[in-house]
Amino acid sequence: MAQINVAELYKNTRLKLKLNWIAGLEGGVNQLLSEKVTKPSLALIGHLNFVHPNRVQVLGCAEMDYLRSLSIIAMQQAISNLYSTDLAAVVVANGEKPPKELIVAANSHNTPLFTSPMQSPQLMDFLSHYLKQVMAENTSLHGVFIEVQGFGVLIQGSPAIGKSELALELITRGHRLIADDIVDFYRISPERIEGRCPALLQDFLEVRGLGLLNIRAMFGDNAVKPTKPLDLIIKLELADMIQLQKLDRLNANAQHEKVLDVSIPKVVIPIAAGRNISVLVEVAVRNHILLLRGINATQQFTKRQKQMIQKEMSKNTVKKSG
Repeated sequence: MAQINVAELYKNTRLKLKLNWIAGLEGGVNQLLSEKVTKPSLALIGHLNFVHPNRVQVLGCAEMDYLRSLSIIAMQQAISNLYSTDLAAVVVANGEKPPKELIVAANSHNTPLFTSPMQSPQLMDFLSHYLKQVMAENTSLHGVFIEVQGFGVLIQGSPAIGKSELALELITRGHRLIADDIVDFYRISPERIEGRCPALLQDFLEVRGLGLLNIRAMFGDNAVKPTKPLDLIIKLELADMIQLQKLDRLNANAQHEKVLDVSIPKVVIPIAAGRNISVLVEVAVRNHILLLRGINATQQFTKRQKQMIQKEMSKNTVKKSG
């Protein structure tokens, strides 16, 4: 699981959430160990087992009303209850004004204290979604990740086999580049893998003989995309005509490969002189779409073949009996 500290969280969400960092300025290095964002209502009244360490805690209207209803001593005790476990950060939502006791506690514990005018439910939803994306289980794979007909396709193969040239041709045909060379993949749900381009490589495609190409500058904003779910893996392999003749022509699409324990459909395309690989990739994606719709050409052909064999056998039986 990837990690993020509070300073990074603030930097990446402050504009969207209109965050104001008012106390605990030395706590930016606090690590977030969970994507969950919680409201510590029960913790304030002494139920300390509800205080979760290394998380973002959000104080909304109910929590602030409760604190304001207390005497100074009782408020200090409630805030002490809140800080009894190492917190990553505290956000006071709804435009509420934090009491000075909360500010003092944030500074003494080096726990960042933020304020935001956003309503607490919306703020918590946004933070939870953001942290889930950032902290998802991840891995990096070599290849070119490209959107073909709306589907995320990872093109893999040995060095110099022509992955980048193939990607360039697909881009000229209207498809979109996500990442070249290295692709970061994140498991954002039990059955969904999302591919992202490392910041250093965004918009760039390296083609041997041409060097680095800025695809956005060359083909426009619509030629690139920052992220895309991984739907299909296409493996390019060098092959001669003898190997092509030995291929199982009826089960070419029956392969899968696991990425972060999620099974992804895989198609192996042999590279040989005269083969139009960009068209084959487009057709592989179209065939994948049909398979998702329950249309399997191999099964249809096999069924038709059996029906014709049975029909011929019936004809022969009738002739023999006649």
